[in-house]
Amino acid sequence: MKKLVIIMIILVIIFVGMITYKKIEKSNTISIEEIENIENYLNQIYLWSEVTKEALPCFDDINQADETWIWEVVNKNIEEDKPSYEQIQEKAQELFGEDFIKNFPKDGKPVFNYQEENNQYEAIKPELDEQGDLFLLNKIEKLKDGYEVEIVEYLEDYAPMLKEEPQNYIIIRNLKKEEIGRISGSSQEEETRLVKNNINQFSKKNIVLKMEKEKLYVQKVYE
Repeated sequence: MKKLVIIMIILVIIFVGMITYKKIEKSNTISIEEIENIENYLNQIYLWSEVTKEALPCFDDINQADETWIWEVVNKNIEEDKPSYEQIQEKAQELFGEDFIKNFPKDGKPVFNYQEENNQYEAIKPELDEQGDLFLLNKIEKLKDGYEVEIVEYLEDYAPMLKEEPQNYIIIRNLKKEEIGRISGSSQEEETRLVKNNINQFSKKNIVLKMEKEKLYVQKVYE
């Protein structure tokens, strides 16, 4: 219980910090509201590497993306604990747009267990480790019908704060699990500065987002 409370506090701090404005390289005029909309959408589809291997996998088309990742994104964002097949499919369409044509597997694996007695699916809660997968917006380019975004990926290691005698710091690691630095457990500004000052030690990905009916949808992810 103690570990869960500490993790929840940390995640709240992270979320508040991530939706605040950061210095981002922009190729043309992009408003703070646009930046926040991009960040909020990416938070919906950015997951956890211990479950999906990559928090955000690379793909040329959303329908070619890793299926575990696709349905875990739905799992993360669906409100119902026991959704129907139609609710799962509708949520996928809501998150990925009209270009998404994959159908959820009726047997429910691996993210939702099928409950035959009531024709519903039970969401499976992922088993997470002590390292949080996070990203930082680095560059945004405005396209004709959307944006191209470069993100910096990194890990927050909460292990020091989860010990019996907790330490008041978080270890920042790159995706190779190498320690890059340590920050106070409550300082998002310090974390952002540490990542940007050591940006060449972190992995980056480029994300093509399509704007459709005033909503953003991921189209492509590449390194």
